[in-house]
Amino acid sequence: MNRRRLLKSGIALLSMLLIAPLRALAAVWNSQAFAAVQIEQALQELGVKQIATSDLITLTAPDFAENGAIVQIEVESHIPGTQAIAILAEKNPTSLIANFMLEPDTRPHIIIRIKLGESGLLKAVIKAGDQYFVTAKYVEVAIGGCN
Repeated sequence: MNRRRLLKSGIALLSMLLIAPLRALAAVWNSQAFAAVQIEQALQELGVKQIATSDLITLTAPDFAENGAIVQIEVESHIPGTQAIAILAEKNPTSLIANFMLEPDTRPHIIIRIKLGESGLLKAVIKAGDQYFVTAKYVEVAIGGCN
């Protein structure tokens, strides 16, 4: 009987230890930014007040995407002290696609496959210190991927 109680207690403790990091991750999740329909609203929810265009950001995406359900893009920041990379799409049902928070000394280079609802601007927003920088590219989509 004691062995069963010990086993149950051990399993309960182990599950709590495994769930704690997930709760911490949920605390960082910005649900209002990811629910925003317009890019301006998503940027406001991310805390972006002023944003400057930068040629130190490389956004690689196809000019023409045959299928919007799978569009591979690449974002690389050459801005010193890059802390976060956000990817936004102008014509998606929700504009914020991804927001990567980077640890110090992490190479700010992201490759990701995304869905695009229709042709429109794709933006990469970089946070470095208290400043925000952006670059954009127009991607034409033949078949939308956000139904």
